[in-house]
Amino acid sequence: MTIHTTYSQARANLASLCSQVAENREIVLINRRNAEDVALIAASELSSLLETAHLLRSPGNAQRLLTALNRALSRSEHPQGIEDFKKEMGIVEKK
Repeated sequence: MTIHTTYSQARANLASLCSQVAENREIVLINRRNAEDVALIAASELSSLLETAHLLRSPGNAQRLLTALNRALSRSEHPQGIEDFKKEMGIVEKK
């Protein structure tokens, strides 16, 4: 859910807004008079959004990720154990 507020209200309630953003993953849109609106967002949320945008920037990578997501959501693949994965990848542990 997005919270809309004015610059003056945001300034008066900054500590409370920061807590809501951090604890509830809320986004606060701050409307400024005669200036572009700005958003207050948790740093971890911003980092996640930027990473997602980076990964989806390449059409090929985006297609691979979406294909994998659809496969995971359809549950057409069964989970693989670590030993099976190691065999498939040709990983041999040194003893």
